[in-house]
Amino acid sequence: FEVRAAPHITAAKNGETKGLYTEASFEALSAQAHDLVARQYALYNESLVPAFAAQGIRIVPHGERSEGQKRWVHDYFMREVRPLLIPVGLDPAHPFPQVANKSLNFIVRLKGRDAFGRENEIAIVKVPRALPRLIRMPPKVAPKEALFVSLSSIVRAHLHDLFPGREVTEFSQFRVTRHSDLALDEEDVRNLRTALRQGLQHRHYGQAVRLEVSAGCSVFLSDFLLEQFDLPGAALYRVGGPVNLVRLTQLVDLVNDPALLFPPWRSVWPRQMQPGVSILEQSRHRDILMHQPFESFDGLLAFLREAVNDPQVLVIKQTIYRTGSDSELMDLLTEAVRRGKEVMAVVELKARFDEEANINWAEALESIGAQVVYGVVGLKTHAKMLLVTRREGRQLRRYGHLS
Repeated sequence: FEVRAAPHITAAKNGETKGLYTEASFEALSAQAHDLVARQYALYNESLVPAFAAQGIRIVPHGERSEGQKRWVHDYFMREVRPLLIPVGLDPAHPFPQVANKSLNFIVRLKGRDAFGRENEIAIVKVPRALPRLIRMPPKVAPKEALFVSLSSIVRAHLHDLFPGREVTEFSQFRVTRHSDLALDEEDVRNLRTALRQGLQHRHYGQAVRLEVSAGCSVFLSDFLLEQFDLPGAALYRVGGPVNLVRLTQLVDLVNDPALLFPPWRSVWPRQMQPGVSILEQSRHRDILMHQPFESFDGLLAFLREAVNDPQVLVIKQTIYRTGSDSELMDLLTEAVRRGKEVMAVVELKARFDEEANINWAEALESIGAQVVYGVVGLKTHAKMLLVTRREGRQLRRYGHLS
């Protein structure tokens, strides 16, 4: 959705009938996507939830909590959640707020007047990303099972506390997905890195492409949200569960029961690479095949580490696609520069959703004297390549890694 849906939705809103993106293409895409989402939530409700329960793991809805559990949840809400919530009653002075991409929010319909005499009918409650989406109840209220509450259910159960003196007549959680692809004309920008960094600032508030609401959300509230986000009705998804199923992955760490996990895969040292023997020396005589991820990435790191520490190595060149914020490979390149070697990095700034990390690494390498280039205009550098140039007697020998 974040990358491919936007042109189809734009075509649908404009009534386009010709070309790659048309009203019909959006309808076809929407039909398949709705079917997939329905299957996802069917699997969640009919397979995952019973499987969790069989292992003593439950996400307990408000109506199934004991009085002691409700008191604990209320205390948690007042202590950890309420101070971070800022309800916004909509009126001419308080228009519909900016809603960040894939953030958790509530729309609330109200009755009566507030403390200032205002009679606004609709309010929005934005839930900060900093709050955990699943919270495990302590043993004092859940002594036998691993019982959890979702953040959305906590907020939902206490919406009336956010609007004292007013009646909450209906509500729904909602999440909007926005177009997040950074489309740049590389031939028309003077500095790709600067243009991308500027684009990143607006990524969370791009064109809306999907609206998710609770299955029981009224037509009045869903139509109101569709209008605010300028979306056609086919972009609405009613979900029978949490609006973000990805958050369930937190259960792995929160339950922390090895018996419920697949055994971890432990990569082995590359079979064609002799441990404890110079990798440069080995590769001088024959090619070495590393089969990752079955064989460890440590073999490549050992090759680069040896090159960094070898005084006869003069130049190291490396392509960089996805690195993350903590990368031993990048640390080794940094160390190579500090040791006086020529380092050239081909950094792919357009690695989708890793742009910021790659920009930061590019700036860090440049700041210490490495040569940094940004690939080929109009193309993405996906290949992983490393080239080491070493002086051996009167000649220069090159050692390479291709992936």
